[in-house]
Amino acid sequence: MAPSGTQREGRDESPEERADRRWNELLQEVRVAQTGVQILFGFLLTVVFTPQFPKLGSTDRTIYVVTVLLGAATTGALVGPVSFHRLVTGHRLKPQTVAWASRLTLVGVVLLLATVASALYLVLRIAMHNAAVPWLVTGFVTWLVLCWFGLPTWARHRYAGKS
Repeated sequence: MAPSGTQREGRDESPEERADRRWNELLQEVRVAQTGVQILFGFLLTVVFTPQFPKLGSTDRTIYVVTVLLGAATTGALVGPVSFHRLVTGHRLKPQTVAWASRLTLVGVVLLLATVASALYLVLRIAMHNAAVPWLVTGFVTWLVLCWFGLPTWARHRYAGKS
């Protein structure tokens, strides 16, 4: 209980309880991101086997390879928290595991942004063949940055210290 005259901030939980709660929250977030990445990466892997792939020019093939590599890196970063947890389970490292898994997840989200941007650029480049493509992709990436990073950062600063 907080001393009289002082207001206690946050939850009344032990460091272990906090780590457990944060781990469960992180797992839910990673599950959502992993599903999308797995679907996107799966589709990217099949493109090379389509009849149209040999007709792509060298620039489009390079963009495709970069996109696949970004998708693989994204998958690695978003699966990383699972393997990290599995390898350190039982060693009383839950708070550290949550911190590292959180970092890996954030890296995965940044890589997902790059993967989506690259895939969108490739698809629109092939579909539209015009100078509007970079502008469209830039607009879409700006939208994702605002949704994924801008709004949460604004909310964190806007509501910091308020209960």
